Amino acid sequence: MMKVQTHKMTVSIDNQSSHLEVFKEFYQQLDEQGKTIEVLPRNEKEEYQLQAVNATLAHVWKQNKYYRQRLEEAGFEEPRIDNLEQLTAVPMLEKNVIRGDKEKLLCVDSKEIGQVHLTSGTSGKPIYTAYTLADQYVYDLLPKYLELFKESENDVAAIALPYEFALPGLGFQRLFQFAFGTAVLSLGKGGYMAPVDKSLELMKEYQATVLTTTPSYAALLAEESEKVGIKIGEDINLKKIWLTGEGCSPAFRERLEKWWGCEVAFFYGSTECGVIGVECSKHKGYHVMEGHVKVEIIDPDSGEVLPAGKTGEIVVTTLLREGMPMVRYRTGDLGNLKESNCDCGTTMDVLQLRGRMEHMLRLGNHDYSPFLIEHFLMEIPEVGLWYHLKLNQGVLTIEAEKFRTTLSDEQLSTKIKQHMLERIGVECNVVIRDDIPRTFGKAQRVFT
Repeated sequence: MMKVQTHKMTVSIDNQSSHLEVFKEFYQQLDEQGKTIEVLPRNEKEEYQLQAVNATLAHVWKQNKYYRQRLEEAGFEEPRIDNLEQLTAVPMLEKNVIRGDKEKLLCVDSKEIGQVHLTSGTSGKPIYTAYTLADQYVYDLLPKYLELFKESENDVAAIALPYEFALPGLGFQRLFQFAFGTAVLSLGKGGYMAPVDKSLELMKEYQATVLTTTPSYAALLAEESEKVGIKIGEDINLKKIWLTGEGCSPAFRERLEKWWGCEVAFFYGSTECGVIGVECSKHKGYHVMEGHVKVEIIDPDSGEVLPAGKTGEIVVTTLLREGMPMVRYRTGDLGNLKESNCDCGTTMDVLQLRGRMEHMLRLGNHDYSPFLIEHFLMEIPEVGLWYHLKLNQGVLTIEAEKFRTTLSDEQLSTKIKQHMLERIGVECNVVIRDDIPRTFGKAQRVFT
């Protein structure tokens, strides 16, 4: 029997009694069989997900006034469904319902809260997400994805993500330390205690092998390394970069791979829902973390669940949360979902991201994802990784920087115009700049 990697560290929560305890036995049986949920046949995964959804529904029915009221209004007399198709009868959770309200979805006594995270609130009041200690250190670590994560105690992981407010920094730190036994360099993202030069020096000193950060910050670190005399591939020799926190196109990822000289993979999650999808080495989309979440794709207007392959809004139900479960949460992200036939052997569904609904660009009679436009722009090797897309009365202006080229501004501008016309069939204005501002926060690419 194949020996399955066990977690480096485990945590026992005193007096722990939860609706999720039954799933410890499920995952222990998988360990004993030398399996992980990522390679289970579809029928076995769906049986687990149905049980987890029903456990969640029973929990919120008993513990939360808002959820119970919504379920009763939808005609539920008991908190259960007979199959996953019936999940469509459960009311969806809208962001505007929970913005600024720290109590609305809470399903435990406030003294049971171990950690609070919140979204940045850039599009309104923040969304609060409360976790119990068991959420963070027990249940979140139950599912193992050994086909997707190859990190081990031999690695050193640099985490260049925010540790303030939001989930990513601490979430990845728990994953690397508790699941893989990996040493962690808590870099943060360029704050007062984490200047870029010191972050690079720390990565060099401790020979970091893994970097977790946003696409724009990975570009910034590589850019700054040249200024401080640290050589990527020699002084810092990574084997893997995990990108999260911002979306980016496959072409942008490929540019980062060339610059850093290592594999770069996407990790899709949110402060509200945690991990949702992870890209495998084949880079054909995000495998949905079906141990942690159930994902649906809906028509944003009608709310109808769409068939496989159709693009719509991503809706997420968390499966292993006791503090503040998210039940059919509308993320505002666009994507499509297909059954996996991936060569990596992972049987979990594959999600293709198409960007956020509010960021879609209307050009002519069609909506374009900024990721698509970025992908075509990054196909031009003379264009740098910093750019702006500005839409004014239906006219797109691309502001771009040069990258290691002898082309004049006029020559590069002409090249970009011709390339974008060929790729998306839209004429655009192009401005070549050398002063596009860098940012330590989420990179703003789109201006409308």
